[in-house]
Amino acid sequence: MVRETSPGPDDPLDAFLISSLLVAVAEIGDKTQLLAICLAARFRRPPPLIAGMLVATILNHAAAGAAGSWVAALLGPTGLRWVVGLLFIGMAGWALIPDKLGEECEDAGRRGFGPFLATLIAFFLAEIGDKTQIATVALAARYHPLWAVILGTTAGMMAANVPAVLVGHFAAGRIRLEWVRYAAAALFAGLGLATLLLPSG
Repeated sequence: MVRETSPGPDDPLDAFLISSLLVAVAEIGDKTQLLAICLAARFRRPPPLIAGMLVATILNHAAAGAAGSWVAALLGPTGLRWVVGLLFIGMAGWALIPDKLGEECEDAGRRGFGPFLATLIAFFLAEIGDKTQIATVALAARYHPLWAVILGTTAGMMAANVPAVLVGHFAAGRIRLEWVRYAAAALFAGLGLATLLLPSG
C-alpha cells in the first residue's frame, strides 16, 4: 500500500499545491528561467516557446516523479523519511547558490531548429540534474498521488517561466533574486524539517 512506502499524505490537492509553490519559487532565477529569457529574446515568438517548455517539463518531471516513486517503494517509510528530509535540507543550501546560464541558448540557436523544438530540447537537457528536477524526485517520494505532484511541479515551472518569456529582460532586472533564493531555501528547509520531525500523515 502507498502509505506503507511514503511518509507523506495522500491528498492530491496538498500534493499539487505544495509541489507547485515549491517549484515556482525555486525556479525564479534558476538556470532554466534564464534560458527562457534568452530564448524569448532570440526567437520573439512566445506561443511555440511556451509549448516547448510545457512538453519538456512534463517529460522531464514525469521521469523524475517515477524515480521518486521508485525510491519510496525501495527504501520503506523510515529510510525514506531520512533520505527525503535530508535531501530537502540539502536543496535549501543549493537554492542559495546563484545559477548561471552556460551555452544552452547559443547551442539551441545554432542547431537551426524552430522555436518549439529548440525550446523543447534546450529545456529538457537543461533541466537534467537541475534543482527543480531533484526537487521533483523528492516531492514524488514524499507526496502522493504521483500525477498530482507532476501536475504541481509542471504548474510551478510554467508559473515562473511563462512571465519570463512574455516580459523577458524587463522583469528580470526588477526582481530581487537574492530574496527569492532565501524564500526557496526556507521552503526547502521547512519541508525537510517537517519530513524528519513530524509524524506520518
